[in-house]
Amino acid sequence: MSSPYQEAQRVGQDAVRAAFLDCAISLLVAEGPAALTMRRLASDVGSSTKVLYTMFGGKEGLVDALYREGFVRLRRTQEQVPRGEDPLAYLIELGRVYRESALAAPGYYRLMFERPVPGFQPSAEALAVAETAFGASASAVHACMEAGILRPGDAHESSKLFWAAAHGAVSLELAGHFAPAEAGPRYEALLAALGRAFSTRVSPTCAPPSAIERPTP
Repeated sequence: MSSPYQEAQRVGQDAVRAAFLDCAISLLVAEGPAALTMRRLASDVGSSTKVLYTMFGGKEGLVDALYREGFVRLRRTQEQVPRGEDPLAYLIELGRVYRESALAAPGYYRLMFERPVPGFQPSAEALAVAETAFGASASAVHACMEAGILRPGDAHESSKLFWAAAHGAVSLELAGHFAPAEAGPRYEALLAALGRAFSTRVSPTCAPPSAIERPTP
């Protein structure tokens, strides 16, 4: 029977790297940071430690690669969202896929935002990759401002506020504070409330509990 490493080798170098990272994140989630050693990972994947050291340089490089991979996957998911002609619908859908990505890969999400490996500090390269993952949301907010749907302002800063709210809700859900049946509707309500708060049509102090209203043409 082939090892995960051998199977990945048949596909290519990117598959080999992904096999290492996915095994590493599973090990981190299941057994904690102490279990995440190069020797243990090599054994679980079925490769030599030399291959691992060549690819990542050591445990610190491996964790840095995991951190970057989480944001790369988030950005890749965002890029699959069709833009369409409605910038607000696009912005809301980006918010939805943010939650879906976190629920699909909670191990990566926690590494990206909770720093479960003591002493780990992302490299400058990793932080730059993380920043690019939020370019789509800033662009979507800017498009909404240009269309007169959201109040004019600093699109980058406004997108960070959207992110902060979405991140808080997702983190609470992953921590078990929101029951599964409640989490989805609550998140949708949050997205709608955020849109109303920035809307050119409705004042945040008197926003109705319905969907986001658009300005009258």
